[in-house]
Amino acid sequence: MASKNKERLSQEEIKARLMFLIGAVLSFVFLIVTLGITYALIFVTQPIGAQAPNDAAFIDLLKTLAIFLTGSLGGVLASNGLKDKQNKSEYEKAMEKRFGGSDTP
Repeated sequence: MASKNKERLSQEEIKARLMFLIGAVLSFVFLIVTLGITYALIFVTQPIGAQAPNDAAFIDLLKTLAIFLTGSLGGVLASNGLKDKQNKSEYEKAMEKRFGGSDTP
């Protein structure tokens, strides 16, 4: 049972742990798919003249899944840079007041 004296995690800590978990799971699935494609291409015996239709469909499915996972993993890792806005310091407030808060000249 959890201790009542234990501090609760902040929103940023929870988000960081969630991002790590999602990234780790997607990376693991991506690794399994990559190994599956490699195994299917290298170690499965194919007919002499052409590739078996079932094998071709299976490899196409794995390729589609790999492309989807690559995009998902990239999106999750890229969104890590989008942090919640922090409270502005007194200095930032003074600078906005002095310069009108506009970034353009």
